[in-house]
Amino acid sequence: MDVQKNAYLSIEQLTDRYLSGTGRTEAKKPADGISFREILEQKSAQETGKELKFSKHALGRLSDRDIELDEGQLKRLSEGARKADQKGIRESLVIVDQLAFIVNVPSRTVVTAMDSTQTTENIFTNINGAVIV
Repeated sequence: MDVQKNAYLSIEQLTDRYLSGTGRTEAKKPADGISFREILEQKSAQETGKELKFSKHALGRLSDRDIELDEGQLKRLSEGARKADQKGIRESLVIVDQLAFIVNVPSRTVVTAMDSTQTTENIFTNINGAVIV
């Protein structure tokens, strides 16, 4: 390839470099061997499988009301939050067995919890959807 004295490349030089494959650039992996795509896929998988968190208020309500969740109920609560997210619900009432939970879906945080025997009026405010699992 001829090198010109000025800083510009000729059309032939560009064609040789980019179309013939000799100067073709490929995605390079960092020194640790993990590509950006792999990291992005891992982070996406973590976000979709993200576990529910309980706010300090919700933990206090669970304790005050003697509510204990078993593994199956936690799994169903998480599934209810996932379904609410798929439907675009931001603040959801999730009912599991005789328990009611208010979940902030974008942050996957349980805001409060109550037993159906403790709700005399059965009125829930500041929600925009409900899931019964």
